[in-house]
Amino acid sequence: MKLSVVIPARDEVDSIAITVESISAHLDGAAIDHEILVVDDGSSDGTGGAVRALAAANPRVRYERSPLPAGFGYAVRHGLSRFSGDAVAIVMADASDSPADLVTYHRLLEDGYDCAFGTRFGQGGGRVHGYPWPKLVANRLFNWGIRALFRHGYSDTTNAFKAYRREVIDNVMPLLSNHFNLTVELPLKAIVRGHTYAVVPVSWHDRAGGRSLFRVKEMGSRYLFIVLYVFLEHHLSRGDYRKPGMPLAPVRPHPAPLAQREPADARRSASA
Repeated sequence: MKLSVVIPARDEVDSIAITVESISAHLDGAAIDHEILVVDDGSSDGTGGAVRALAAANPRVRYERSPLPAGFGYAVRHGLSRFSGDAVAIVMADASDSPADLVTYHRLLEDGYDCAFGTRFGQGGGRVHGYPWPKLVANRLFNWGIRALFRHGYSDTTNAFKAYRREVIDNVMPLLSNHFNLTVELPLKAIVRGHTYAVVPVSWHDRAGGRSLFRVKEMGSRYLFIVLYVFLEHHLSRGDYRKPGMPLAPVRPHPAPLAQREPADARRSASA
């Protein structure tokens, strides 16, 4: 299964090289066929030049400047329209996500799940280093609200770092979010439309360079809009947008984390 890694980047010259090189090294080490697609979201600091240099040295790296307006969601949407793999992962450009967790995601997708989700908080040992306290409080409250509303058993819906099979991306189109609220629209649509998913603990480190473009005050109403939109779809659309062949049914809790599940070969042997 070829894995495409979409990295939206805006003014990330301080971290984009280490992000791309680390991802490439981990995926090469695990013998995973892949491409790394960096989508430039209107950078003005040399990010584009840094990625073009990486692409010249590594044929698996691609650079595209988004033709859409500036915005995290716009950049990801462009990447999702351009990736070539059988599955796609969204990774932040600031080196905050662990490439080792990306290998775990790929294994989950190969094991048959439609989606691979990570949690930085609880649920088997997620690890967070340097998360700013004001954002952490807002994050925990908002994720608690989503979990209560959808009853999907997942504590980190807002985390952008996730992976999806191509058919999931096809099924959740069209995407509406132009900004960071895309991080909520993608997984919630996948869940309520009947796609399978597994949740595993992941690591997160605060950025070492550059600055975050996320602003809680600016994104609050946008997040709420998307949550309510998907909630209403789930309860009022009578299953019109669900995965083909999936019956209308309530959202089910997530499967056990990878570390708590038997390998696929062992399960097949037991049932033989």
